[in-house]
Amino acid sequence: MDLSIVVMWVGFLLAAYSVVGNDVIQTLGTFLTSNEKRIPWYILWLYGAGILGITLVIGYMANDISYGRLQKFTPPEVYHWYYLLPPIVLLTITRFGIPVSTTFMILTLFSLSGVPANLNEMMSSVFDVNSVLGGMIQKSIMGYLIAFFAAIAIYLSITRLVEKRFIDSPPPKTNQLIWTILQWFSTGWLWYQWLIQDLANIYIYLRGGYNLSMTKFGISLVILLGLLGYIFYSKGGAIQEVVRKKTNTDDIRSATIIDFLYGLVLYVFKDDYFGLWGGKLPMSTTWVFIGLLAGREIAIRLMLEKKVSKKIQRMIFADLGKVFLGLVVSVVLVFIIKKIGS
Repeated sequence: MDLSIVVMWVGFLLAAYSVVGNDVIQTLGTFLTSNEKRIPWYILWLYGAGILGITLVIGYMANDISYGRLQKFTPPEVYHWYYLLPPIVLLTITRFGIPVSTTFMILTLFSLSGVPANLNEMMSSVFDVNSVLGGMIQKSIMGYLIAFFAAIAIYLSITRLVEKRFIDSPPPKTNQLIWTILQWFSTGWLWYQWLIQDLANIYIYLRGGYNLSMTKFGISLVILLGLLGYIFYSKGGAIQEVVRKKTNTDDIRSATIIDFLYGLVLYVFKDDYFGLWGGKLPMSTTWVFIGLLAGREIAIRLMLEKKVSKKIQRMIFADLGKVFLGLVVSVVLVFIIKKIGS
């Protein structure tokens, strides 16, 4: 058997497990937290699985499951053993509940052709926005900053009117149905926006899904649906704690607003509307998610407590430090593999 084929499918399986285990909580974390006591996990899974299936089928019919996010990437002719290292490292980090960027951890490996062999030039490429690696970093940092400051501005204006009321009183039973419908729509919108960004992180191992046979596509779909079911069954795993620690995220009304804002930011970054980032270039949705939660937490604390306590500051910097750690590990891993493969 061709070892390259084995690496492709094992890499796909590991990447799928790592991405689903790490990144799905960004999009479905508030959905899980606010519904886990009211609705069986398999009902929630069926909803998420339906949107995942539709998104994948649409991409497959267009012969581009990555939705254009891999246009600047050239899959290798041969998949060497070291292409398994990034998802293995990512899987290990995820087990400790650390939310890291799967985009950096996995896709940077496939930009090796654009990474110089010289160490000094390697380091320079990290800061070169015209390179694939530097461009992804720039777009992701901008995503964090935009989500962070947008969340602060929005929650400073709505906390007293909306969030304080949510915190002080549970949703009336008469409004439960309305908020459930709104949340499921906002979650569906966010889930779709996330999928067209992050499917590239998984299907890069199957050459972006280009010219994939129906049998192979079916196998990949079953794998992803099964892994998604496991995440719902295990209630999100260790990464879910990042969501649970934030103020009132178990309230369906707060969760609805978070999902809508997150989906809106991802929609803005889907294409290059303002000429500031590479529209189809992959970005770290993890950085956007962490930025949104950080800005929201700061604004709510300022409005309700008139200050941001040291405990909250440590939590925000800890979250940022975790995703930055993932970036550093990703870049170092790429440099090491570049030396191994050269």
